[in-house]
Amino acid sequence: MNYYYEIKNRLISNEVYKKVKDYSKNKNDLDTYYEIGRLLIEAQGGEEHAKYGNKLIKEYSKKLYNENNLNYSERTLRRMRQFYIMFKDKKWSPLATKLTWSHYQELLVLKDKNEINYYIEQSINYNLSKRQLREKII
Repeated sequence: MNYYYEIKNRLISNEVYKKVKDYSKNKNDLDTYYEIGRLLIEAQGGEEHAKYGNKLIKEYSKKLYNENNLNYSERTLRRMRQFYIMFKDKKWSPLATKLTWSHYQELLVLKDKNEINYYIEQSINYNLSKRQLREKII
């Protein structure tokens, strides 16, 4: 499997989808980013090796931009990888409809899963915006 082309094709497909079906964009974004995270882990040889795979992420980020004008920074790709690691053991799909990728990016800076779960619940229960969530975390 050529992981770079698989990742590139999914991201291109996601970009097209965003333009055509804006109403379900959030769920598709989260599904795509979750899958990109899984593919990055696989491309890096598994979760235990993923920490050492930053060269691969840097390479993919550059190639995505140079070959396809897809501007996904190393940081964003690392967040996708982290998003997958964080939620791989959960049925997280229902959450996708309630929180946005921006919310998850705010949550991914936290290290404690219990704390993350707490803020997910707070965000859902109080319909917090990304800014409001950030303020609660700080």
